[in-house]
Amino acid sequence: MPRNQHYSRRQFLYGTGAAVMLSGHCGFAIAKPPDYSGLETDRYLGSVEVLARVQAEKVFTEGPAVDAAGNVLFTNVPASEILKWDPRARKLSVYRDNTNETNGLYFAPNGSLLACEGGAARVTRTDARSGKIEVLADGFNGKPFAKPNDLCMDGRGRIYFTSRSDTQDPAGENVKAVYRIAPDGAVTQILAFPEVHMPNGIVTSPDNKKLYVIEAHPDANHHRDIRVYDLNQDGSVSNGRVLIDFYPGRSGDGMCIDANGNLYVAAGLHKTRNTSETLDTKPGIHVISPDGKLLAFRQTPEDTITNCTFGGPDLKSLYVTCGTLLLRIPTEIPGKPTYRPER
Repeated sequence: MPRNQHYSRRQFLYGTGAAVMLSGHCGFAIAKPPDYSGLETDRYLGSVEVLARVQAEKVFTEGPAVDAAGNVLFTNVPASEILKWDPRARKLSVYRDNTNETNGLYFAPNGSLLACEGGAARVTRTDARSGKIEVLADGFNGKPFAKPNDLCMDGRGRIYFTSRSDTQDPAGENVKAVYRIAPDGAVTQILAFPEVHMPNGIVTSPDNKKLYVIEAHPDANHHRDIRVYDLNQDGSVSNGRVLIDFYPGRSGDGMCIDANGNLYVAAGLHKTRNTSETLDTKPGIHVISPDGKLLAFRQTPEDTITNCTFGGPDLKSLYVTCGTLLLRIPTEIPGKPTYRPER
């Protein structure tokens, strides 16, 4: 797909449960929200367990990631805190404060902690042994990022992250975009507005051949879907297509992926929130196959569900951030092996 060419929603042709090429010559079709009939939820997801409730003046939980010892780190964005849930002690504590409104977290294979510090418009890495924080990227082409939001890695050690803001045309900063950080530190913008409208959650497939990106724009006639791209050996992307569309409901926010390549997506709302988003997308975890079929759905108890990751000794625990809550949902299929960092 040519870079910087804009395709509006009305130029996409969506099929139920099927990925389609992003083409400007498809004609017009009304997007269909997910079909919740005939699901086999118990084959994928167990019951929802509430692990902890965050008690703070302002709470918006995000960015769960599990360390080599099994501890679950997640963020309270407005409080600029990273919290830690110890599953053995069943105890919640503050892992780090003054985090510059950190949102997404990800553990690299060597145990270092990667973080999207939205308030400082940068991506950082915390060394697993020394605790030293290193800035990996804080701008592109001489301009600061919008707000880095979520991130992942591929098998070659390259980091991919999304950056977004609430401003349509932010003055003095880069547009909404997806970036790649190479192992040598080089930063490349691989997708940018208006090709993507509001990139959010991001994952690579277990075989490192696909890159999945959630589009989550709350305004009418903007992207609310999951897009899949071929991930080339040089870290570039091509052959973009829509995997599943959530419009007119609330799109996904964060997601993770299992060993078979199924996506586990945090999406939907219990109540509308002064946007054009409807309640067509149910609030909870959506399991979506690599060909875009909704396989399973488990509802979560409060707004706003934001993100999820795999953990546990067998990588069959799905940890979910949801409003003021940290949840656990057992899974039948483990997460992809790289969700477990080295000790």
